[in-house]
Amino acid sequence: MKSSLLFVEPPRNFWFVMGEYLPPPSSLLILAAYVERELPETDIDIVDCQADRLDWKGLEKYIESTNPSIVLTSGFTTNAYTCAKTCEIAKTVSEDIVTIVGGIHFSFTPEESLRNYPEIDYIVRGEGEQTVVELIKTLQKKGKISDVQGISYRKNTTVVHNQTRPLIENLDTLPYPAYHLVEKNLKRYHFTMMAGRNTRYMILEGARGCEHQCSFCTQWKHWGSRWRTKSAKRIADEIEFLHNTYGGVFLWLADDHMRLSHRGKQLYEELQKKQCKDDVMLFFQARIDDIAQHPDLIGNLREVGTYWILCGVETNSEEMLQEYKKGIKTQDAYQAMKILKQNDVFSQAMFVIGARKDTHESIEQLRLYSLDLTPDIAIYTALTPFPGTIYYETSKKNGWIQDTNYTNYDMAHAIMPTETLTRKEVQEELWRCYRTFYGSLTKNILGVLAKNKLKRTMYQHMAGQFVLEKFRRLI
Repeated sequence: MKSSLLFVEPPRNFWFVMGEYLPPPSSLLILAAYVERELPETDIDIVDCQADRLDWKGLEKYIESTNPSIVLTSGFTTNAYTCAKTCEIAKTVSEDIVTIVGGIHFSFTPEESLRNYPEIDYIVRGEGEQTVVELIKTLQKKGKISDVQGISYRKNTTVVHNQTRPLIENLDTLPYPAYHLVEKNLKRYHFTMMAGRNTRYMILEGARGCEHQCSFCTQWKHWGSRWRTKSAKRIADEIEFLHNTYGGVFLWLADDHMRLSHRGKQLYEELQKKQCKDDVMLFFQARIDDIAQHPDLIGNLREVGTYWILCGVETNSEEMLQEYKKGIKTQDAYQAMKILKQNDVFSQAMFVIGARKDTHESIEQLRLYSLDLTPDIAIYTALTPFPGTIYYETSKKNGWIQDTNYTNYDMAHAIMPTETLTRKEVQEELWRCYRTFYGSLTKNILGVLAKNKLKRTMYQHMAGQFVLEKFRRLI
């Protein structure tokens, strides 16, 4: 039986901290490309409700009109409910539609999710490409679902978790993301704060996982505490392909860990061969100790189009850095910010408040530290116990979690108190962090008038989006 597969990017709320933006559904594009290659007889469609301007009723009508046999969606913890609602709508259209969900949140909560959401038929745990293909083949042939590795499902009233699937060893064998399936929407994808409203924004993946084991992070555990990378040539070729084929300019290399020491030099050498290096703007995240140890590579990568680097600074407290299992030192942050500034790379520093030992005084020290570092942009987050993290298990065991509504797990809402601060006080402190960094009229005027175009764009956008006011409303 021939299958028709509809990938759905549901209506969802985006993180207001980053302003007004619309990313392409990169996870679905990566998965769709693999299914398209391995199952060429399968009809594949992607509906992006944001880009297509569809609300829930519009999505229902779209499913009715396309009549798919399978609906697949994916999401993070804060958007888990949108995935469940997508499945519910699919089942409303037809009970015969098979519903599949994947992604980090559902990979860590298969038992809970299948019991809470009867509209979900199958959960794909972990790496999805091979699992989805095998599941579709099995459904087509009416084979044994129990033989499909990497899925969870219900059998009568019991939730069954099949054997975990081994990871793909050679990521170079994966096809380029299926941007051709959303080509009509490419002009709508943008990241206004970072690159302006009219700069074409696209996402690519160079590696999966991380060998570090930060206590608040889901990524390393999701990918088996391993770091696997595509070759530098493959990454450079994909950058060239996205630019030349689709006009991609602001390209986010969405790896959890850049590992400059492993592939920084090779990526520089490969991009040097590409003409597109003069026309693209690359954005990626890197550890501050990695930057501090390889200042020459930052200069090299700036030459080939790297304009923006995000760094997880987290805190000024060595004790909290150990609690977070970061494996970095505060001095690394000073060195990293200095190196980025010297090489004209826009610096984004991430900070976390709300650890158990945090107090009014310790958070005030973090604010002063963040000002002293002088990053181009500072993003402050509330420590969030995402399912699958070490922090979630510890917090759940100790009864620290006071908000179980996953919609609020966006790092802007305080989910837990500290030993001395209530949740409301943590929320107030988060607002004060933003007010301290962005609330100075003089600083904002200088930002809007800055020579660096990215800095001007960012400050203009932050002011226009009223980020301070939005945080104040959360208190």
